[in-house]
Amino acid sequence: MKRILILTAGFGEGHNSAARGVRDALARVGTDQVQVEMRDLFPETYGGFNDLVRRTYLAVINQWPRSWGYMYDWLDGIRNFDQRFARFSRLKAHLARLLEQFKPDIVVSTFPPYPYLLRQIQGIYHRSKSVVVITDALTVNAIWYQCPADYFFPPNEQSADVLRRARVPDSKIKVVGFPVSPKFADLAEAPSLRADAQRVRIAYVINAAKRRAPELVRKLTELDVDLTVTVGSDERLRRRVEKAIGNGKLDIVGWTDEMPRLLCRSHILIGKAGGATVQETIAAGCPMIVNHVVSGQEEGNARLIAQTKSGTIAVEPDEVVDQIRRAFANGGELWQQWAGNIARLSRPRAALDLAEFLLSI
Repeated sequence: MKRILILTAGFGEGHNSAARGVRDALARVGTDQVQVEMRDLFPETYGGFNDLVRRTYLAVINQWPRSWGYMYDWLDGIRNFDQRFARFSRLKAHLARLLEQFKPDIVVSTFPPYPYLLRQIQGIYHRSKSVVVITDALTVNAIWYQCPADYFFPPNEQSADVLRRARVPDSKIKVVGFPVSPKFADLAEAPSLRADAQRVRIAYVINAAKRRAPELVRKLTELDVDLTVTVGSDERLRRRVEKAIGNGKLDIVGWTDEMPRLLCRSHILIGKAGGATVQETIAAGCPMIVNHVVSGQEEGNARLIAQTKSGTIAVEPDEVVDQIRRAFANGGELWQQWAGNIARLSRPRAALDLAEFLLSI
């Protein structure tokens, strides 16, 4: 039986989303051939301090998104990641114990520091194969590919070109797409959920720019559309949205595991350019209006949507509403272009393809 260890971290949803996608796909295609363990070693190692750092990081990127760009650029210029991560002695010791206990054949990392620590622990023996799943698009930070992994999985060919320019051997680069939930593959094989829509369906996922969110929701309810707004577990945000809409009609959704279905039935997604959000909307073939971009790591995600004309970027609430009107003017001519373009990017089977590769090596 093959043992596969998946390592993730809670610093951005893209890492966890990719890890869950790989885990769930292995559960489908591996059956009794594989034993899978998925772990986030940061809270296990650092406890409450990690939670403080994580919440600070999320506050910075959501409230002051441009400021993170300076840190991102600084990281991209570092060339001695091995030396820097050697200082994470407690994390390395925890990983060493896990490796000794679980004895994985393959370690899949969806967060960049792990492959460096893995190499330092295993030395020249390389008992486990190291696989890196990259969650950035286009603007791929050097921290992802300067590690000595066996294979790298960038989310698309444009991102793979960044690795090739950095002289990563092409034999190590595997492009299957971002490993979204296998549910997207199921929905892709079913009849279109948009086909029965009587009106335009808009999904607004609020996970950033929360101060402006009630204003945007109010303006969206003035359009002749079916609107669904997700607020996660933020009850304060839910109350603010409910107050803002007055007599307007919409569906407000808290935490849900039905995002694949929501995206597959929607005509447009409004949301931040996070790795998970952008890749899931691509998998669903749902054009996107990006209304929040964290400098550095999310710029590539936003550019992917804009450059492929799979949607657009619109930060201010009035601008978002104007773009929706443009998209559905003239019989929805612009939306049809967006939908056709994003459909060509869509790889809803990515996690299953990645899982099958892992079982083959």
